[in-house]
Amino acid sequence: MKWILITGFVLVAAFFAVSMKNKQPADIILKSAVFKTGDDNSWSSPQFDDSGWSKIDPSKNWEQQGFDNYDGIAWYRFKVTIPSSFKNEATWKDSLNFSLGQIANSDESFLNGVPIGKTGAFPVTGATTPPARGRNTGTVVRNYRVASTNPAIRWDKENVIAVRVYNSRGNGGFSSIPSINMLERITGVKISYSQIPFTFMGNKVSKAILLQNTFGTNVSGTFKINAVNDDNKVIYTATEPVSLSAGQSKSYNIALDNSSRTAIEYTFTEGETNKKLSAAEVTPYILTPAVGIQPRINGAKVFGIRPGSPFMFKIPATGQLPLTYSVQNLPKGLTLDAKTGIITGKLGAKGEYRMNFVVKNSAGQATREFTVKAGDLLALTPPMGWNSWNAWGLTVSDEKVRSSANSLLQNGLQNHGWTYINIDDGWELPKRAADGTIVTNEKFPDMKVLGDYLHQNGLKFGIYSSPGPMTCGGYLASYQHELQDATSYASWGVDYLKYDLCSYRTIIGSDTTLAAQQKPYFVMEDALKAQKRDIVYSLCQYGIKNVWTWGRAVNGNLWRTTGDITDTWASLYNIGFVNQEKTTAYTAPGSWNDPDMLIIGYVGWGNQHNTHLTPDEQYTHISLWSILSAPLLLGADLSKLDPFTLNLITNDEVIAVDQDPKASPAKRVAKTADYEVWVKDLEDGSKAVGLFNTSAANATISP
Repeated sequence: MKWILITGFVLVAAFFAVSMKNKQPADIILKSAVFKTGDDNSWSSPQFDDSGWSKIDPSKNWEQQGFDNYDGIAWYRFKVTIPSSFKNEATWKDSLNFSLGQIANSDESFLNGVPIGKTGAFPVTGATTPPARGRNTGTVVRNYRVASTNPAIRWDKENVIAVRVYNSRGNGGFSSIPSINMLERITGVKISYSQIPFTFMGNKVSKAILLQNTFGTNVSGTFKINAVNDDNKVIYTATEPVSLSAGQSKSYNIALDNSSRTAIEYTFTEGETNKKLSAAEVTPYILTPAVGIQPRINGAKVFGIRPGSPFMFKIPATGQLPLTYSVQNLPKGLTLDAKTGIITGKLGAKGEYRMNFVVKNSAGQATREFTVKAGDLLALTPPMGWNSWNAWGLTVSDEKVRSSANSLLQNGLQNHGWTYINIDDGWELPKRAADGTIVTNEKFPDMKVLGDYLHQNGLKFGIYSSPGPMTCGGYLASYQHELQDATSYASWGVDYLKYDLCSYRTIIGSDTTLAAQQKPYFVMEDALKAQKRDIVYSLCQYGIKNVWTWGRAVNGNLWRTTGDITDTWASLYNIGFVNQEKTTAYTAPGSWNDPDMLIIGYVGWGNQHNTHLTPDEQYTHISLWSILSAPLLLGADLSKLDPFTLNLITNDEVIAVDQDPKASPAKRVAKTADYEVWVKDLEDGSKAVGLFNTSAANATISP
């Protein structure tokens, strides 16, 4: 039996270590809280009686603790005695720091009834729509500081920390254990490294690291850089004294060989307290072999279409240019462009059409059997392409979409099967035309012209809407205009619709039945079926009512299984490993569980930065999504693809596992605290095996 091995690795990206020359009070860890859904301003008061509230573990989202699919406002209350020794024994007695970690999505925090910090937006009282989507505040670490002289602090007495939390979709609330500590000068020091990309120079990678003092006081100590390869050999080390005045920054540079995985640790030791601030990362090492000069045909082996619908398929192939394309047994009604490999036309009758692709260049030729199934089922393999949201958020425009399409083409991604260019939220005008037709805003002057441009280059065109009155970003949606909107999409040449629940929750109200959840998706299904154009139907409703069990019933081709993903290991792990096993049995051709878009490269939801995932975590991300047969939708700014990111998304053997025509559900066959093993049967009788080290240390795993 043949085995294809997919491996994924994890390394904790950053950590903090403390050793003290002088005695310092230990952090106060807030391990437990009481919790209640709903909203009442009196719940911030220390005198409020919360004896009837539920106990909750703040290290886990509330959905993991019995509050399934609850979206809305809830409160946490922590009770803790803060000793005066915190202040008396501190070297710098300036402020208390309340480190609340990451909270999904917005919070407003109080100490004994006094506001101490707020992050994100809450619904406006009486509003019919939730706050507009913008920056994902669920990834923001909450650190709220209170001056040690503030009378809100009750030294040596019980204090109440009340946290009001709003969650709009998916997992809500805390996802890490909060703590309290005394502010020290080292707290103002930042090691900025993760958002500064590596630069590739042949077989070398170089990196700039910025040491910053963000406080209004001087700080001094030493800064050390230490690099160790996987053989535990130190390949670079340097230590030097550093003194930073208020607000000052200093830059350091390092260059390393890129032939293997290397772990780099940065450590600042503050001179007065001997406290250490440490951060670690892994070099972006390359595993994908370089594309050869011989022709190779990649991507899907099967394609679904309705008879009479416009047909377009670009043969994805790599090799030394120029390539020439031919098709043996090309069905009547279809035409091939021999220079571009783009097949267009129409098929008039139902049935299976088998043909052979042939791609030639000066180094040889490649052949592959390809089947078109003309019938009622679309998306016979998981869609692959790009979506605008994770890079541009609501700032998306025609110019940015064209730029992304051009970058996809210039980087050769189309030759590996990346096909769709999907516009997410933010393209609609606030009002419809007099006849009710949806109208684009000034950022998109002509959708049909844009669609034609994409199709001329062998790319497919995706659009976004909601069954509610407004989209999640506050733009006009499709409620009561579904057929009109579907007709507009078809006239623009749209090939893919992402239909996001958003404000339809205000229409449903308190109706929690399955029928209420299904209804808007049935309505749009009928509207799409009435078009003389195939439009892949993506249901985005965050897994409510176990959508994987009924998505096919509304003719959905893919469906989101969870809330939005963010570029953190916690989000990736919870969505990919914790939440997907229960969905895999429903994987089938034309029916795909969608754990959300890829979070590699330059992302940021309109506030761009390099992904917070380590290289190891990114290998895990692509490997897991592929073995799960998940849709592969890039969310990065494609104009900023570095060699590492490009190598991640052009590994044709891994992509082939995702695109395997059998669509066999992946199965988790082993799970421990440190690793997981997943297996997937493939069309040719082989198996794909995913070995995932989910611990914070290197390990050897055997299938």
